[in-house]
Amino acid sequence: MYTGDLGAVGSQLFNEILQREGVVLKKHEDCGLIVYSQEDQDVKSGGSGAGCSASVLCCHVLPRVKEGKIKRALFMSTGALMSQQTFLQGESIPCIAHLFELSGGDSQ
Repeated sequence: MYTGDLGAVGSQLFNEILQREGVVLKKHEDCGLIVYSQEDQDVKSGGSGAGCSASVLCCHVLPRVKEGKIKRALFMSTGALMSQQTFLQGESIPCIAHLFELSGGDSQ
């Protein structure tokens, strides 16, 4: 499963929530963690969900599906709906996620 962009903090929270709900996720990669290097860049919790998701989908995931290296994957593009007024008023930041399944070859 690919998410983007939860970053390191969001990925940890995501995994904690799944565990609490009894959901076993065998493999999770976050698009922001693929694009950015926490060791080399001061990215805090990540970058743009839309930008990271699009980049990783087009340059990392789809070529591997086409080559048969990835048979089946869930892709959940995540993002915050940022508004300066909402932020300045101290309100919570709404988020959105689109989930789709990718499959190639003979996967079921």
